[in-house]
Parts: sequence; structure tokens; C-alpha cells
Amino acid sequence: MKIVSWNVNGIRAVHKKGLFEPFVKQLKPDIICLQETKAEQHQSPVDLMEYEEYWHSAKNRKGYSGTAIFTKQVPEDVLFGMPEDIAKEYGLSGDEYGDPNEEGRIIAADMGQFWVVSVYTPNSKEDLSRLSLRHDKWDPAFLTYMKRLEEEKPVIFCGDLNVAHTSDDLANPKANEGGHGYTKEERAGIDQIQEAGFVDTFRMFTEGNGHYSWWSPFRMARDRNVGWRIDYVFVSKKLAAKVKGAEIHADIYGSDHCPVSITL
Repeated sequence: MKIVSWNVNGIRAVHKKGLFEPFVKQLKPDIICLQETKAEQHQSPVDLMEYEEYWHSAKNRKGYSGTAIFTKQVPEDVLFGMPEDIAKEYGLSGDEYGDPNEEGRIIAADMGQFWVVSVYTPNSKEDLSRLSLRHDKWDPAFLTYMKRLEEEKPVIFCGDLNVAHTSDDLANPKANEGGHGYTKEERAGIDQIQEAGFVDTFRMFTEGNGHYSWWSPFRMARDRNVGWRIDYVFVSKKLAAKVKGAEIHADIYGSDHCPVSITL
């Protein structure tokens, strides 16, 4: 089974470029997890006959954020958003940018033997104005949610986590130290995910730098591979032995991110 995650930065834009269907044909995923769809399902021109589609689109800002799961297998259940009790426990509500719970940032599908979750973590912003929301509220709330799902069955969660975890996960760590996407607070969120027993699948197979999933659209950053690894697939420790491969598909274009995948 292959599970692929991709921040498409607007599914309509990728489709208009003629690059979405070729991506599906090339990777042949059983499950596709999307982030930053920037559309509601009825607005999407994509129609994949083999897949069931489940969408969680932003309510408070149309054409913003959003997640989706496309799957060949019909899920036993699909859950949308952060559970209300967890959001309340961590005080996760609106800020000057809006309410992250209304931005379509999480969708979870019960696939029988495990949960699959597509997540688009809030960006801390260039001026770090959303860092406290992320570090103090979102990250612990999301981890609590994943641990709750894991009480039922193992979890695979994937998506754009908007952080490079270590110096190997971005091309210029010294220049970006303390900046958004590479603060000690954001990186600590990944530390806590790992301490809770979730495994970064890519690092099971590949060490070192030079492996990135996002590139700035400026200064030919992608051509020069001056990028960041901010897209991840994490699995419960119970599933780690079943992961036979994890890849970053830097050869697939259409977004400022490229897809990442695991094979079970």
C-alpha cells in the first residue's frame, strides 16, 4: 500500500497546469492526503474515478488552507477538524488571523487497521506573530488528538507541518536560525511528537541533508535545491516495522511543495 501526501498550494492551480492526474498515474497511490487545497469539493475540477474523496475546507476564509483525503478503500469513519474538547482544553481559538479550527486543517479517516490523518499546521508567520498559538496551543492539542486516535488503533499522520526539524532539514540552517519554520519552539513540537512514540518515516531510510520538500519560488531555489523538508509522514511505533520505504518526490512539479510518500 502506498500513501502519498502533497501540499498542492491550490488544487485548481495544479489541475490547470495539467499536473495533478499525471502525479496520480506516476505514483499510483492507494491513499492521497492533500493540504492547502484552497477549494471546496464542488469547486474542484479533479475527478478520479478510482477514489472516494473527503474534503475539509476552510469555513472562515474561502480559497484558503483546506485538507482532503482521496482513497481507493472506503473508510469506516471520517472525522473533520480538531475535537472541540481538545481545542477547549488548550485554549485553541481565534487570533488576529482567524480561528485555526475553521480553516480546514485536519481530516482523519479510519481505514480499518489504522487511522490516516492529513494535517496542515498553522504557519507561525514571518514576524512570528502566530508562534505562540502554534507552540502553546496547536502543537500540544494536535499531539493529544493523535494520541487519542492511537488508543483505538495505530495512526499515520502526514502533511505540511511548517517546520524543519533539524539542521539537516534545510539548506541554510545558520541563516534561518530563530526564523519562522526553524525556531526552537517549532522544532520542539517535533521533538514531542517523537517522544510520544511517533516515527519520522523518511529518517528511517535516509540520513543527511539535501532532501527537501519545499522551495521558495524566488531566486531559482528549486533548481538550486535550496529548500526545506517541512512535509512529513509519521507513524505509530507499532507500524514502523511495516514501513518498507519512504520517499520525497522532488521530480514532481505543480506546487512549491513536492509530494512525500510511504509504502507499507
